[in-house]
Amino acid sequence: MSAFLAATLPASSVGDFSKFSAFDRSIRPNGNKCGLSRRAFVSGGIAFSVCCSFLTADTVQGIERLPFRAEGYNFWTWKGRKIHYVEQGTGQPVILIHGFGASAFHWRYNIPALAKRYKVYALDLLGFGWSEKAIIDYDATIWRDQVSDFLKEIVKEPAILVGNSLGGFAALLTAAESAQLVRGIVLLNSAGQFSNANTKQSKENGSETALQKLLVNPVKEALQRIFLGFLFWQAKQPSRIEKVLKSVYINTSNVDNYLVESITRPAGDPNAGEVYYRLMTRFMSNQSKYTLDSVLSELSCPLLLIWGDLDPWVGPAKAVRIKDFYPNTTIVNLKAGHCPHDEVPELVNIALLDWLSSLEPVAGPQASA
Repeated sequence: MSAFLAATLPASSVGDFSKFSAFDRSIRPNGNKCGLSRRAFVSGGIAFSVCCSFLTADTVQGIERLPFRAEGYNFWTWKGRKIHYVEQGTGQPVILIHGFGASAFHWRYNIPALAKRYKVYALDLLGFGWSEKAIIDYDATIWRDQVSDFLKEIVKEPAILVGNSLGGFAALLTAAESAQLVRGIVLLNSAGQFSNANTKQSKENGSETALQKLLVNPVKEALQRIFLGFLFWQAKQPSRIEKVLKSVYINTSNVDNYLVESITRPAGDPNAGEVYYRLMTRFMSNQSKYTLDSVLSELSCPLLLIWGDLDPWVGPAKAVRIKDFYPNTTIVNLKAGHCPHDEVPELVNIALLDWLSSLEPVAGPQASA
């Protein structure tokens, strides 16, 4: 989820649907402050939780930042729709996928750092950012297919997928459906729910009566349009966006004009209000159609979780549950909120680069002539 979504809903409606208590964080056995070497993050493929109290960053001054371009960077036509993406660097491909309401510019501090060693793409999902605001019925499979086709048509080789919030779930769906295209996944405070009995029961009781179809539903839709139209107008106000961002960034120094404009500018598109309505009434109300357990059960690649433990929406216990369900998982815990990649980018970049290097093949000894 993102600040744009939260700007229209109370926090209790936006966060993770699973509720857990806080979990114990691992501390290095020698009691020293946690280092930032590869061993501190990845140890034999077993999850290692880095002590939150040591992974803090007061400022991000001096970190290279992707220049903001009002006109965007690169565009790709997908199924007749204009899709925006950023491309930098050379090497093995890494694809960055933003959360709800955000864009490729949300990876502003990660793209330059990763591009020094990898070929980095940051993709705007259909309906968001600088991509087209298509008037369609949105479903999680739309973004799954978009990412999959992007890998086939633009990247043209297997890649690492990195996703925050909604982008994380899109990455999981892509890997589950097209395993041959994905070498590994990184989730940062990912969206998605585990299935539960209440979800299954609601599906079984989901049939509609004739009265609902002919009278109740049309009235309900009309009222929803009025209500959501007002909420969208309110949500796209810069002051509202800034306030919500500051509620989910523990360190608010990066909540600046660049970030706010990267969210509000796409909201000015003539179709943005209708896209918002369709997302809220169709996609958001039907999240339980695809559950984390069903997607993880189809996964076959390594998984890294970089988790902001202080996220008011998606708590750290969700990362633990993902690890329990899918053991081929490494966890890095950071003292940050819902968007650790933008709040503490130095730490996220170190964690990403360490884990990515662990996936690179080790050259064996050369055979003697």
